[in-house]
Amino acid sequence: MRVAVLKERRSGETRVAATPETVKKYVGLGLEVAVESGAGLASGIIDAAYAEAGATIAADAAGALAGAGIVLVVRAPEAELPRGALLIGTLGADAAAAAAYAAAGVDACSMELLPRITRAQSMDVLSSQANLAGYRAVIEGAGAYDKGFPMMMTAAGTVPAANVFIMGAGVAGLQAIATARRLGGRVSATDVRPAAKEEIKSLGATFVGYEDEESKAAQTAGGYAKQLSAEFYAKQAEVVAAHIAKQDVVVCTALVQGRKAPTLVTEAMVASMKPGSVIVDIAADAGGNCAATKPGELVVTANGVKILGFTNWPGRLPAASSALYARNLLTFLTTFWDKEAKAPKLPEEDDIVKGVALTRCGAVVHPLMKPAA
Repeated sequence: MRVAVLKERRSGETRVAATPETVKKYVGLGLEVAVESGAGLASGIIDAAYAEAGATIAADAAGALAGAGIVLVVRAPEAELPRGALLIGTLGADAAAAAAYAAAGVDACSMELLPRITRAQSMDVLSSQANLAGYRAVIEGAGAYDKGFPMMMTAAGTVPAANVFIMGAGVAGLQAIATARRLGGRVSATDVRPAAKEEIKSLGATFVGYEDEESKAAQTAGGYAKQLSAEFYAKQAEVVAAHIAKQDVVVCTALVQGRKAPTLVTEAMVASMKPGSVIVDIAADAGGNCAATKPGELVVTANGVKILGFTNWPGRLPAASSALYARNLLTFLTTFWDKEAKAPKLPEEDDIVKGVALTRCGAVVHPLMKPAA
C-alpha cells in the first residue's frame, strides 16, 4: 500500500505530516511512502533526508497521490484524492466538507476531533501542538516586551520582574505558565474550569478568577471548557479587569471546542493597560480572546499596547511541531494496523475511530457532520 505525504499549500503553514523518523517506520510496516518534493523544507527537512529514510520523492502532488491508499496531511488538501483513499489530518471539516469527501469516495479522519481519553493521549494532535504554541507565545511575548522578564539587580538600579497573566489553563496555558516562570516573570493565571485552579497553583502561579456554582460545572467530560452564561462572564470580567490593568504581558489561550473563541479582554481592558504592555493572542485562529486582535497581524493600539494576533502558533516552531504531529499520526495508524493485511483497519465501534471518522465508504458517518433529516 502506498502512503502519500503532501506539501502544505495553505498560506503560513510550515508543518509537514511525516518526518524521516516516521517514514522509516512506515516502510518497516511494509508500506511504500511517496513524499511530494519540498514537503518538509519549511520544517528544515530536505528531500534527501526522506529518500534516505526509504521514501520516493514525487515531483508534485499528483505524482505522490498516484495509487495512494493513505494520504497524510496537516490541513485539508486541495488536490484531488484517489477514490477509496484514507485521508488523515487536522481537516477542520464541517458538514459541507464531509459531504464532499463522501461524494469523492474518500474515508476522511479529522484528528482534531479525537476524544480526550487515556488511550488516545499519544495521538492527540491538539495537545502536542498546543504545548508548543503555549511555549512559543511566551517567547514571542518576551521578545515584544521591552523590559525583560526577570528581576535584574544592577549597580545602576533594579529592573522589576514582569507581571505575566495567562488567560486559560489548558495545555497551552499550562505550558505558557511554566515558560513564563522559567524566564523569571511574576505569573498569574485564570480559567473557568474548577480543576484548573490547583493546576495553576502547582506550577507556582497565582490563581485569579470569579468562582460560583456555575463554574463548578464549567468542564466537559472530555476536559474542554464549556460555554457559560453571559452573567458569569460579566462577573469574571470584573475580576479580570482590575487585575489586567497591572499586567505587563497577557497571554490569551482560551478556546471552546467547535465555537468562536470567547472575548475575554475587552477594548476597555486594553485601554487600561500601560504603554509598552503586550497581549499575545493564541486564540487568534478562532477569532481571538482580545476584542482588539486582528488575526494574522501585530497591532499597536493608541495607548501603546502591542497585540500579537499571529495565526498558526505551532507553525512558528515548525521542526518541533512537525516531529510531534508526525508521531501522532504514526501512533494512530499503528494502533489500528492489521499486520496480516498490511493495511489500517478502523473498527466502527471503537471510541477513537467514532470520534475522528468523518466518512466511510461514500457516506458521512460522524454524527456532527451528518445532514439534517
